[in-house]
Amino acid sequence: MSEDVARARRRWFVIVLVRLIGVAGAVFGVVLASRGVAWPHKALGAAIVVAALAMIAIVPAGLAHRWRSGGE
Repeated sequence: MSEDVARARRRWFVIVLVRLIGVAGAVFGVVLASRGVAWPHKALGAAIVVAALAMIAIVPAGLAHRWRSGGE
């Protein structure tokens, strides 16, 4: 396996890992919001969900843009 292929595979795994961490954060926020007794817990859960969804949408795209090869 060439060095370029290995680098591309590592970068792909990092992007997938960032997405999975974002999904785990969103699930945590939903659980926190659904089990919260008072409104601050529900608001914190909703804020975590929004932040996790933004992370899922923005961070992988930013990494892909940063790591894009120069020939494209």
